[in-house]
Amino acid sequence: MGINGLTQLIKKNAPGAIETTNLHKISGSKVAIDSSLFIYKALTCRHSPHTITTTSTTSSTPHSSTMTDGASKDAEVSEEVTKPKDTSHITSIFYKTINYLAVNIEPIYIFDGKPPEAKKAVIQQRRAKSQENQKLMLTAKTSGEKDKFEKQSFRMTREHIDDIKKLLDLMGVSYLHADGEAEAYASELCRIGYVDYVVTEDMDTLAFGAPKMIRTNIDRSLKRSDLISIIDLSKILETFELSYDEFLEVCIMSGCDYCSNISRIGPAKSYSFIKEFKNIEEAIVKKKLDIPVDYVEKVCLSRKLFKMYPGSLKIEKLDIQ
Repeated sequence: MGINGLTQLIKKNAPGAIETTNLHKISGSKVAIDSSLFIYKALTCRHSPHTITTTSTTSSTPHSSTMTDGASKDAEVSEEVTKPKDTSHITSIFYKTINYLAVNIEPIYIFDGKPPEAKKAVIQQRRAKSQENQKLMLTAKTSGEKDKFEKQSFRMTREHIDDIKKLLDLMGVSYLHADGEAEAYASELCRIGYVDYVVTEDMDTLAFGAPKMIRTNIDRSLKRSDLISIIDLSKILETFELSYDEFLEVCIMSGCDYCSNISRIGPAKSYSFIKEFKNIEEAIVKKKLDIPVDYVEKVCLSRKLFKMYPGSLKIEKLDIQ
């Protein structure tokens, strides 16, 4: 989920913090890439620019329009044909990496470790949704419906991650397996200057304190595929007239993976409340907000989780492959 409504809040109140440009703009820089999001995107996007079918498959075969390895058994030995392995994630990350290297950008991929306990509810919701969509996929009446439910039921596996690690080994590209959430690690690497940008689609990267993050182009009026959006945290804080700690309060109150938003309190109201009262507890008291019993406890835990890495990551001790 990231931070509920944060992109629109920034576009409305701090548009100058978003720069639309292309990769050539950041030539010579080093970027930390949130790997899982891009692996997931590759495996659920069936019509990416680099999808190729190398086997004969039918429309009912999962990921039939994606690139596969063409694996099958010798027909003279057995009539059974093994299901081709979907290699969309491998080809997608390969081309993404090549695009960076071609313009002199050094990538380091960050893989997720064990998520914090506070994210357990979100993970359970995602798992339940995946299982429900698997059932719907079996009863789908059209190929379009089946494709939709298949995409929504997808769960990434250890094999997918190992495939990408092997690819990066072969390409000589660095990667790091975090002991927590990848975007948190990447944000701290950016904050301490080890990398110049964090490449991700997850807006909670800003809540983790990443000075600059790169997303796919969020200006829908521009159709060029080579454009990216660079979001500058310092410009957000300056335009919002908030400190980082106050901005974090806005993010938590808007709703995040660790703490749901208060009923009928979205990002716009959260921003207004924090501008006036500086922190969530003060806003609750002064505005007499009706909150769940454990809400303040979750807010306090969220603050700790968003600020758990600053000062704790030592580059020389990280297991960078």
